[in-house]
Amino acid sequence: MDYIVIPIVLLIFLYSLKNILLNNVRHVDVEVEIDPEKSGEQDDGATVIRDFTPRELSNYNGFDLEKIYIAVKGNVYDVSKGRQFYGPSGPYSNFAGHDASRGLALNSFETEHVRGWNEPIDDLKDLTDIERESLDKWEGMFKGKYPCVGKLVADPDFTEKHV
Repeated sequence: MDYIVIPIVLLIFLYSLKNILLNNVRHVDVEVEIDPEKSGEQDDGATVIRDFTPRELSNYNGFDLEKIYIAVKGNVYDVSKGRQFYGPSGPYSNFAGHDASRGLALNSFETEHVRGWNEPIDDLKDLTDIERESLDKWEGMFKGKYPCVGKLVADPDFTEKHV
């Protein structure tokens, strides 16, 4: 009978030891790992305005980070509460983590109208008056519905020869 009790007691002991030892392992904060500037900040729901390069913005796509940010006319909006639209598998998911301005102006959700993080910021100079008006309407919707968390700025390390 002792040959049955000893393994059971040993299993219970090992299970308890595992819980005690691993109880203090902290969860890795992916956002801090990708964006070290956020380390030490408490997430109290306050909106922090900061600059984002296209490369930094690309992390906020719903995959790499849970939050989803989209740039429109140089402003970066937190569209996380619209995850069903902008998150993975959403109809506007191509815009997540990108400058959506050209696609919105053209009323197109195709990837060909979205600049990559390794391309210069779109100056939108070639838009028609109708396209600019469309973009202004979209911008008004974003301003009214989502918090602005920053500005889209050119990457100082980026040069045209990287294209």
